[in-house]
Amino acid sequence: MAEFGYAGNILRIDLSNRRITSFPTAPYAQKFLGGRGLAARLYWEMASLEAKAFDPENCLIFANGPITGFPGLAGCRWQVCGKAPIMDPEVFSYANLGERWGAYLKYSGYDGLMVQGKADRPCYIYIDDEGSEIRDASFLWGKTTFETVDRLKAKLGKSNSILTVGPAAENLVVFATLFTDEGASGASGMGSVMGSKNLKAIVVASSKNRPKAADPDTLKELIKRISALRKDTWKNWLNDVPGLTKRHACYGCGIGCFRKSYKHEGKQFKFFCQAVHVYWMAAEKFGGDDSIQTILQAMRLCDGYGLDTTVMGPMIEWLENCFTQGVLSEAQTGLPLSKIGSLDFIQALTSKIAHRQSFGDLLARGTLMAAEKIGQKAMALTHASILTRASELREYDPRLVITNTLLYATEMRRPINQVHELTHALWMWLNWMGGEEGAFLSTDDFMNVAKNFWGGIQAADFSSYEGKALAAKKIQDRAYAKESLILCDFLWPVIWIRFADNHSGDPTLESQVLSAITGREIDETGLNAIGERIFNLQRAILLRQGWGGRQGDRLLDYLHDEPLDTVFFDPDCIVPGKNGKPVSRKGQKIVRSDFENLKSEYYQLRGWDVDSGLPREAKLKELGLSDIATDLKARDLLK
Repeated sequence: MAEFGYAGNILRIDLSNRRITSFPTAPYAQKFLGGRGLAARLYWEMASLEAKAFDPENCLIFANGPITGFPGLAGCRWQVCGKAPIMDPEVFSYANLGERWGAYLKYSGYDGLMVQGKADRPCYIYIDDEGSEIRDASFLWGKTTFETVDRLKAKLGKSNSILTVGPAAENLVVFATLFTDEGASGASGMGSVMGSKNLKAIVVASSKNRPKAADPDTLKELIKRISALRKDTWKNWLNDVPGLTKRHACYGCGIGCFRKSYKHEGKQFKFFCQAVHVYWMAAEKFGGDDSIQTILQAMRLCDGYGLDTTVMGPMIEWLENCFTQGVLSEAQTGLPLSKIGSLDFIQALTSKIAHRQSFGDLLARGTLMAAEKIGQKAMALTHASILTRASELREYDPRLVITNTLLYATEMRRPINQVHELTHALWMWLNWMGGEEGAFLSTDDFMNVAKNFWGGIQAADFSSYEGKALAAKKIQDRAYAKESLILCDFLWPVIWIRFADNHSGDPTLESQVLSAITGREIDETGLNAIGERIFNLQRAILLRQGWGGRQGDRLLDYLHDEPLDTVFFDPDCIVPGKNGKPVSRKGQKIVRSDFENLKSEYYQLRGWDVDSGLPREAKLKELGLSDIATDLKARDLLK
């Protein structure tokens, strides 16, 4: 029986023996909500944590949350979790996607889908509110994501929502993505895990079933309030091509951000954020009257093959640096490196990687792995563009934002849902400092945000390590609750608002929405405690997979050794310092001793052992994770 906010069941499919079963959501909902929390708990209980990413025993878990399916909250999102192939060591990771697929899964009667095993031939899964089937997908194998969507819609009807992978996933490119019919994509190599199972697509049929709220009247009022608070939040942000792009809010959002779309040959494609810039600088530098068309084609090539733009962007920059520095040649790579920025180059690069042809086979392992194979100078040239162990782009540099050192160090991939909280506020402050029309977040406002959301005004002083451990913990706990509800990263948490006297937001809104939907009374403290529980559960999973505690919580070496030069949204590295006075972080490094001291403070706040970074038994029991504590203790991973 479905509870308020939930569909009521979780679908489980074993592709190896074609077995399809289901079980109730209720035992998991109260402690783990949905999304990341639900997926992490299911993974701990039912998956082989030691299985490698491409082993049939690895489990892909697709999970929506209690807010998914309720329009007007920017909350129709969902997650895919499992062991990812792009990190070393391979560890549990996630992708966060929007648009309608996750909501349709709930409408069909499921809060989650677990997929294990490997089909003996290409297949796709079909799900509707009457059941599910495993169907033959041989006719789709080798097709791009766009071709797959078109063929399945022609076969099954346009009202279905389709999640698929492209040739890159079929060929086990470690940064292959998942892709939906409306352009949402999921990173962390989850696409290649899906491809390793011979699973080409998952189709969810349209259904009239909708989740119900326990208190619909209160929810309606909250939706009105949130819409008013978030009105015009992103009105000054970039990413537009006059006459080509138009605003495009995700399915069920009801608020909107700066996401846009455009049409090409009668079809609609996304035009959004980082993906837009995968080839932007290179194409503009190369020049030509059709540079914008080259940029758009680069995005379509990445999405069609299923290649992660957060990896492709810095890879292209690295290849250009290797070519100009004489580390790589056109003869050596078989790529037109002298034409980086042209359509010819991006077509050749994406095809070679997706099909793992010649030099593309090396690049398909990720930039860091490729650079390590090539040599020391190639490795040094990754520093200009790569920030994480998953070969992802350098953007919200921890040398600029000290709190980000802990966010990056304790996560398996770029924790964009966490680093946005501080850096978007910083960006807003920079706009105000620069006198930009419509900018509103003053220094006093910024300090109010720090007090309300990050533990105190020390978090607003970017020149000091003081208060940063507490800020990191607060951001993470809140983010893990948000990733389990699930709410959009661009609109939540509501930490600032344009139309208010002090422009500081309301940290209680998430808990109010959850209470109205589920009928379960919970406040901000209680919701963040659930986030803390889920973060500790994920920490336990990572430890079992070889993360290494304190030793595993690390940054790439160059962040300690090389001074900060610039950051894309803050070229002069200007930040608020003591008492809000603007200072520059240009030339700063993350001093190793300061970083280790910061980790110690952070571990203490987390209730973990300071020397090892391992959880303490008492803390896990306090969080309701006694069984996790028992398991870790048996493996000598508990203090």
